[in-house]
Amino acid sequence: MKFALDHVVIAVRDLSMAITDYQSRGFNVYPGGRHPAPRTSSNALIIFEDGAYIELISWDPPNPAERWSNLLQAHGEGFVDFALMPEDLPRAVEAAKSRGLMLNGPLDGKRLRPDGVEVRWQTARQATFDLPFLCADVTPRELRVPGGEARVHANGKRGIAEVSVAVRDLDASIKRYEALLGVAPQRASPGATVKVGTTTIRLEHRPSREGPEAFTLV
Repeated sequence: MKFALDHVVIAVRDLSMAITDYQSRGFNVYPGGRHPAPRTSSNALIIFEDGAYIELISWDPPNPAERWSNLLQAHGEGFVDFALMPEDLPRAVEAAKSRGLMLNGPLDGKRLRPDGVEVRWQTARQATFDLPFLCADVTPRELRVPGGEARVHANGKRGIAEVSVAVRDLDASIKRYEALLGVAPQRASPGATVKVGTTTIRLEHRPSREGPEAFTLV
């Protein structure tokens, strides 16, 4: 099954300030909207040519029921997660389970755009933080991820070339990625890499932590 990078997630304390900051860096920032209760989050998107995007997300008030909100409170602003988009999310979940990887999902998600349009999607989530979660649209994708001028940036950035992920146990993470994707990452000392669409996911051995570390734009 084919997968593509759907988006990367940056947690911020003040969404309006973050939008202004990224606009000052030459990014076209598209207003996302607000997630319904019990969530307390709002977001904005920086969308690239291929439809992958950066999600800027904040909480008002902070929400202890959401892991990303807790990471923001504990560690400050930054890159907290990323999502892959499969061709068929339910089938991808079943395939991963058949290879021994337990995912929680499909789970329904939605938000209300500033123009009043409701956007709906489904996700499936992993138990370990070395893996991305899966995300796929229920409503037409252009409602969640607009095209056209929304994807044009004054700074010339066109997409997300690479995502780096810290892993405590490289062998275990390689097996989990193989179970998720059906393809094993290739070892490239001191870590491993796997290509997903046009994006490279790089696993880097870090004994002290596990989770997304950085991403590189082109």
